[in-house]
Amino acid sequence: MTTLAVDKPRVEELGAQNDIPVIASDIIYEGAAVGVVKASGHARPLAAGDKFAGFAISQCDNSLGAAAAKNVKVLSKGKMKLAVTGAVITDLGMPVYASDDDTFSFIPTGVFVGFVSRFISAGVVIVDVDAMGHQDPFAGYSVREVKSANYTLDAQDCGKLICVDTDAVVLTLPAIADGFGGATIVNLGAYGTIAVTISPNVNDMILGPDITGADDKDLINTKATAQRFDRVKLDLGDADGYVVHELVGTWARQA
Repeated sequence: MTTLAVDKPRVEELGAQNDIPVIASDIIYEGAAVGVVKASGHARPLAAGDKFAGFAISQCDNSLGAAAAKNVKVLSKGKMKLAVTGAVITDLGMPVYASDDDTFSFIPTGVFVGFVSRFISAGVVIVDVDAMGHQDPFAGYSVREVKSANYTLDAQDCGKLICVDTDAVVLTLPAIADGFGGATIVNLGAYGTIAVTISPNVNDMILGPDITGADDKDLINTKATAQRFDRVKLDLGDADGYVVHELVGTWARQA
């Protein structure tokens, strides 16, 4: 191994920016959320399934070019003022997702872009972006669904992230004897707006921290104190019922 014996100037890049080759025949406009196509590594206006890369600093018109004929310059780390559907003053620190290059919400079926760092006004917030550093808090879930009405889980829901966006929705669990492997249930409502109820089978319990075991007793994310992204991870237990392995927020057993 040889160590340097003379100065060796290196090419430096501004840390908050990046240049990414663009897909063929497309335009990325200034301010667009930029996604990277996982199969090719090329940038495009963000779409479902992409890896978030940052926000376009200037327009990149590759409408007449082949893939990688041009690079788009992106802000990959910084703070961006964004219109985020449903954002309120209590959403500090909440993860933000994009469904395309200019549509942002708290629904984790989209592509993760960052965390709320400051509230500006109803539906407008500052989002802390770090495309290489921030991690989607739900990165481990490949299947994510939103429920807006009462729903009975079955074997095909094993391991899913089930998100509830409507008040008073009841999610019913299959009997423990059916072998359902569990899922993670998330409240998407702003603070104090949505109650989520998880109802076991008549012969089953839900067992967890400070939850007194009893058959046929619901587990409820109390509406008055419920916060966006309160959640519970339920796993298959034993003959008694389901076991809570993660509990975020205020949850109470039915009286």
